[in-house]
Amino acid sequence: MTAPDPAAIRAAMEEKDTLRPRDLAMTLGISEGQLVAATVGFGARRIIADPDRLIAGVCELGEVMALTRNESAVHERTGVYQDWHPGTHAAMVLGDEIDLRIFPKHWVHGFATRREDGAKGPSRSLQVFDAHGEAVHKIYPRDGTDLAAWDRLVDALATGETSDEVSVTPPPPPEGARIVPEKADLLRREWQRMTDTHQFLRLVAKFKMNRLGAYRLAGLPFVQRLGTKAVDDVLHAVARKGVPIMLFVGNRGCIQIHSGPIETLKPMGPWQNVLDPRFNLHLRLDHIAEAWLVQKPTKRGMALSVEAFDAEGQLILQIFGMRKEGADYSAAFAEVAETLPVLEAAE
Repeated sequence: MTAPDPAAIRAAMEEKDTLRPRDLAMTLGISEGQLVAATVGFGARRIIADPDRLIAGVCELGEVMALTRNESAVHERTGVYQDWHPGTHAAMVLGDEIDLRIFPKHWVHGFATRREDGAKGPSRSLQVFDAHGEAVHKIYPRDGTDLAAWDRLVDALATGETSDEVSVTPPPPPEGARIVPEKADLLRREWQRMTDTHQFLRLVAKFKMNRLGAYRLAGLPFVQRLGTKAVDDVLHAVARKGVPIMLFVGNRGCIQIHSGPIETLKPMGPWQNVLDPRFNLHLRLDHIAEAWLVQKPTKRGMALSVEAFDAEGQLILQIFGMRKEGADYSAAFAEVAETLPVLEAAE
């Protein structure tokens, strides 16, 4: 991907400072990672992106805001990074408020940004991008952040690289639904034998399919196609009834999870927004092309989820009933699911 001259990018950022970075990058025909790289030496520093170094350090900062997004949903959670579990292929943060699944190979480009002219004083962030320059995870300070520790961490992670350009590769084309019709009976038989939701992706990969392909093939009682309005209906219903949920939003390098109730919904244009004190969700309802009600058997009961996909078959989000006392089944969430508009039975 060829980027404009970094000086031209910085000029565009000054001229269009009301645009969000992701939107500005899109108008310039570059990745967001290239946009941020252009500010190295002008408020940004390159830092080590390796989560073993970065996240371990963030665990010492106190309360911060964690942000993970994809093209259609932004998940923001305020809390303390705790209970860090490093790993080469997958790592986890398992705190009560910040709950992440991390895939380190996609943590490629790291930046620490600082603007001195923020409305409340200097504004800071830690940002990680993948090899394509797409945002993987971002961290922002909050009132409870130890800013002195933040600055020490940035100094410790700084690579010393001063280039204001970054090399990125084009992202792979969207995969869409992968279906192997002749494996339908095998898929259903193995699905019925599941004892943990984490077995699902290994199961469908074994049959050379993916998540959406399996949903389209499996049919009842495993999945049911819902109207796209169902996702918004779920958010309204669980907010109105106080039903605690687990809400997952992810990308190639990170999945972020909110566990608990939601309260305040505020639509704005195509966006539905959850605006609670410690959890915000920004969801493009108009991007939802398919919604599914999914049942996965586990040894702790039936795990029920509502899942949304975009027109290219990419997963936008998943909503489960919140697990309690070792049980995957939530009767309250099942009651909500029973009221959802069914589009058609999967064949």
